[in-house]
Amino acid sequence: MGGNTNLKPIVSKTFCSSSDIMLMVRKRPQVINGGGFVVMNLGQKVVFSVDGCGIIGSRGELIVRDGDGSSTLFIHKKGGIVQALSFEKKWRGYSMGYEGTPNKPVFTLREQPRSCIAVNSVIKVSIEPKEHNKYWDYEVRGSFMDKSCTINDRRGDVIAEVGVKELMNSKDLYYVLVKAGYDQAFVVGVIAVLDNIHGESTRC
Repeated sequence: MGGNTNLKPIVSKTFCSSSDIMLMVRKRPQVINGGGFVVMNLGQKVVFSVDGCGIIGSRGELIVRDGDGSSTLFIHKKGGIVQALSFEKKWRGYSMGYEGTPNKPVFTLREQPRSCIAVNSVIKVSIEPKEHNKYWDYEVRGSFMDKSCTINDRRGDVIAEVGVKELMNSKDLYYVLVKAGYDQAFVVGVIAVLDNIHGESTRC
């Protein structure tokens, strides 16, 4: 997906492009296809798909597949007593091994509860393994529920943007613009978690 100039792979450099990439996300109906969503390029080719509870059968688990249907990311919501007592909810994404099983962790997404004055939850994402004891590498700004948000790095630069174009007259269709060099599979993984947090297509 492009040359090797300024690529920032998180899942794989295969999913990085040397130019901006516009992706279209279409939700799948729960009653027909088990929910989740597909991600297409501007040529209407499916480049990713996301399976949630309706297909996997387990709450708090997500699978991101590439355009060939191969598992690329396994994402799960951390549980246990410590997590239940925490104000912060964590999701962890793992790359997939050749045998189709989760391999190594590649990111952790933290959802902090809304404050009295905040409209949206605070979403921070850290890349694994962590460097220099940084708490987070990326954050989500804006409202995913309204399909008007961005993923920003620590400097505030936008690496991906979620929105709706005027001609999109369906609530089940929106776009994701991934900036040049950034990992599209990672961005789709973050979108999948946001979808689940907001009770959309990947939830049962």
